[in-house]
Amino acid sequence: MKNNIRLIATLLIIVFLVYSCVKQVPETKIKTGNVILIHPDGAGLSAWNALRILDKGPDGETNWDKLPNIGLYKSHTENSLTTSSNAGATMHSFGQKVPYHSYGMNGNNKLTALSGEDKSILIEARDAGIATGIINSGSIVEPGTGVFAASDERRDHYEEITKKIIESGVDLIMSGGEEWMLPEGVYGRHGYGKRTDGLNLIHIARDKGYEVVYTLEEMKNIPFDTKKLLGVFALSATFNDKTEEELKKLGLPNYNPEAPTIAEMTETAIRVLKNTGKQFFLVVEEEGTDNFPNHNNANGTFEALKRADDAIGVALEFQQKEQNTLVLVTSDSEAGGMEICGYRYQDVDDNFITPEKESNGAPVDGSEGTKSRPFFSKEDQFGRKLPFHVAWSTLNDTYGSVVVKAIGVNSYLSNGLIDNTDIYRIMYASLFGKLLDK
Repeated sequence: MKNNIRLIATLLIIVFLVYSCVKQVPETKIKTGNVILIHPDGAGLSAWNALRILDKGPDGETNWDKLPNIGLYKSHTENSLTTSSNAGATMHSFGQKVPYHSYGMNGNNKLTALSGEDKSILIEARDAGIATGIINSGSIVEPGTGVFAASDERRDHYEEITKKIIESGVDLIMSGGEEWMLPEGVYGRHGYGKRTDGLNLIHIARDKGYEVVYTLEEMKNIPFDTKKLLGVFALSATFNDKTEEELKKLGLPNYNPEAPTIAEMTETAIRVLKNTGKQFFLVVEEEGTDNFPNHNNANGTFEALKRADDAIGVALEFQQKEQNTLVLVTSDSEAGGMEICGYRYQDVDDNFITPEKESNGAPVDGSEGTKSRPFFSKEDQFGRKLPFHVAWSTLNDTYGSVVVKAIGVNSYLSNGLIDNTDIYRIMYASLFGKLLDK
């Protein structure tokens, strides 16, 4: 009997201690708010380190650095260690592992999102009355934003994808890609259309109530109460993704100066979406951070990274004012395998030129491409501008070292090891107040 009493007393003590321990762990409530996903495509950790060195100095801090919550990203698809842009975007927008060639589908089959809905998170948000927007410095068909609003069996079905995006009911669309909005032979603001079905999607957009703008100047002068906006800023992309040498030969800049930067688009988009008076969901992609490294153009890559970081700064400034906002930043792979190789500052004189290749054959870029003057960092804490060059490992996208960073509503979920499908879960929790099981 005494033994039974002792056993019961011991069990009660254990239960009390467990209960006390559980009660001491604070319950973190899932909150809802605005969501801004910024996708600097192809930008891994080495690229962000490189930008900090060049733009802020080795001891400085970029906007990306200011985002406090950090997750380490797993970028594989269902059938490949290295993802494609379209598969990566599909996993972000549906929360499910898919094959490499997927564009908003499970390969060639219909895809059900993690929520159980047969639609992307953006379309589910739209249907729930949340204001929605997509921004891309590339063409409208670029998957990083396109997949959120359209699904198709093939990534290169440009006509069909563009039509689906324009007709998606998304409140704000900003990108290049005028060529896929106009009938073949019809000249728009940036060049000739390529559509073979005779549709003029610009007219269709206007009929749906979109204000249509084509340049930075026009975007700056939209009516103050605009709630639906289509920005068409280039025939294809707003940038010229070629090598430094090719751009110099053609006399072309990295970016079209008449087009707004991704930061300027983001600032306008936030204002337009705020005009709706609703909670909003905005997906922003800087595509140049992928395309320039895919051409091993270090000069263009740095400009693209700076533009992406400026957009992060716009979102961060907004989040500081309206803290019921999640700012989430991630790539889906690392483009080009960009690495920084530094020199001792005293070893670089006015005649120093970077080598064409590393000793192992890796291509090298100086500030103006192959065999040019090195890059110099902004001043370090000792006032020194330190020289360096960029070495490339490939022209392709790699698994790389992708880092997820976040601030604001539910940003604590960006922590530890994160699968690419978890990007969906973090955004879903912040839009709908429910953290879905994996």
